[in-house]
This record gives sequence, C-alpha cells and structure tokens, in this order.
Amino acid sequence: MKTLAAKQKLAEIIQSIEQNGIDAPELVPELKSLRELAKLEKDPLVVKLLRFTYEYLLDNEAFDVEAQFEEDEEGNRFPVEGIEDQENLIYLLSLMQNAEQKVNREELKIYRDALKSELY
Repeated sequence: MKTLAAKQKLAEIIQSIEQNGIDAPELVPELKSLRELAKLEKDPLVVKLLRFTYEYLLDNEAFDVEAQFEEDEEGNRFPVEGIEDQENLIYLLSLMQNAEQKVNREELKIYRDALKSELY
C-alpha cells in the first residue's frame, strides 16, 4: 500500500482483527473498501489477493490457508503447522503494508496461488 489512505485503512483492519478476531460479515466490506484503494494504486497482485481473501472468508468463515512454509536442511518445503486463522490473516495483511518489497511480493504470490487453488 502506497497512499496514506490505504495504509490507514489497512492498519485499521489489522487492529480490528487483533481486537475482535475474524468476523467475516464485518471484515468483508472493509476488505472490499481496501481493494478499491488498491485499484487506485494500480497494484494488480494486491487487488487480486484482497478479492481472493474476502471470497475465501465468505466461503469458509475462516482463514486456514496454507501459505507459510519452512525449509529443512535439504531444501524440502513443508507448511508451518499450528498457525491460527487470525495470525495467518494478520500476517498476509502485514505483507501488504510493504507490498512493493521483493521478499514480501514473493510471499504475496504464494498466498495468491494458495487462495486461488482453494477457491477454484
């Protein structure tokens, strides 16, 4: 997120999740609003991710997407276990705070692909 309005909206959403947990009926309109701001910033990855995120929340009323991975010494990747839905969603939104950073962008793409495979 680049603009002040988008950064503030994103911070409000993260704070709301931290305080109230994942409440899909209240969270979805907020994510849709944030998506409109992302459209103005012309960041197609974030725009698509926000849509996938609220669609997933509507379908599942949870955010149990496996998109965080660890690597062992041999380079094998496996999903991080024990991540709560709330923590997972906050992590995704935190990545969006600095979506233009290369490492964050790569992780956002992993979330995009995981959400897309779950939804479609």
